[in-house]
Amino acid sequence: MELPYKHIEDLASTVDIPQDGVLSRNIFKDDTLNAIVFAFDTGQELSEHTASMPAIIQIIKGEARLTLGDDEFDAQAGTWAHMQANLKHSIYAKSPVIMLLLMLKNRK
Repeated sequence: MELPYKHIEDLASTVDIPQDGVLSRNIFKDDTLNAIVFAFDTGQELSEHTASMPAIIQIIKGEARLTLGDDEFDAQAGTWAHMQANLKHSIYAKSPVIMLLLMLKNRK
């Protein structure tokens, strides 16, 4: 029987930060949500791109430079950002970073 919830006690412990790379791991997916944990080594980045659906970024560990549209922010553990669909964005790891990305699917 499948449980009616997903519980992760320590999200940061679900991934190892790769040396000289970026790792992504899907931790949950259903009809309304896709939850992905990213791990970045220092100096790694996701270059500017857009997503076809609204999304939320939460920094779990580390320090990063987060660009949302034309604005740039210093981000650290606890930083949270909501993005509308099609907003250009990027992230650059200033230290090893673990980030949670929640992609919010449209319900019909």
